[in-house]
Amino acid sequence: MNYKLVLPILVLITTLTACQPTKPEPVSENSNPAPLAQTQPDQATQPTQQDATMGEVQIKAEVWADNWFAFYLGDQLIKEDSVPITTERSFNSETFTFNASYPMTFNFIAKDFKENDTGLEYIGTQRQQMGDGGLIAQFTNVQTGEIIAVTDANWSCSVIHEAPLDKSCERESNPVAGTMPCGYTSLEEPTGWTSADFDFSTWSKATVYSAQQVGPKDGYDQIRWNSSAQFIWGPDLETDNTILCKLTVTP
Repeated sequence: MNYKLVLPILVLITTLTACQPTKPEPVSENSNPAPLAQTQPDQATQPTQQDATMGEVQIKAEVWADNWFAFYLGDQLIKEDSVPITTERSFNSETFTFNASYPMTFNFIAKDFKENDTGLEYIGTQRQQMGDGGLIAQFTNVQTGEIIAVTDANWSCSVIHEAPLDKSCERESNPVAGTMPCGYTSLEEPTGWTSADFDFSTWSKATVYSAQQVGPKDGYDQIRWNSSAQFIWGPDLETDNTILCKLTVTP
């Protein structure tokens, strides 16, 4: 055998074999390829709920009251009913906007019309009677159109004027406030009641009423009410003349 000829041939075969591409391993039909690693963005760039709720929100408020209201955002007076409480049959609605940041403290003082502390109206006429109250409101995020709050049983309320204490006062020919049956209860507004840190845990939940019970008049139909918005007042529509109501609104 000519060894001088064989050696170059072996070197050539070895070189050609090394240059061949590696044949891929067969993949079974039932096997799942390993998932590709996914790169997570930096947590600092991820939007959070806190980011979404920081800053001011523009809110549209729509309110109807029998007969009068004042609305506060915390300690700040935002809107007072444009028709004075001294106006008999002061039925109207109010629509207004304001800016606020979460958490929000919504406060209402609402009053039903009365001529004096008897709690009566049309005194000395054939129409002498107790009045009846009612308050309904809804608050909408102007940017998103989302309802963020409505009047309902989640509000807490306190009655600070109640009259008459005996409903037979309504039939008195000469009703005198403070003389039975025309007794009354009149309390001052609690100091700091509009503030966010005021403790209203002893207040009662608002009493909810139907539109039929309240009988809303002028202005009510000018607003397209969300189905969740309800009429609220104290436990007695007729004898509860002045109420304070609070709600804390969170995102």
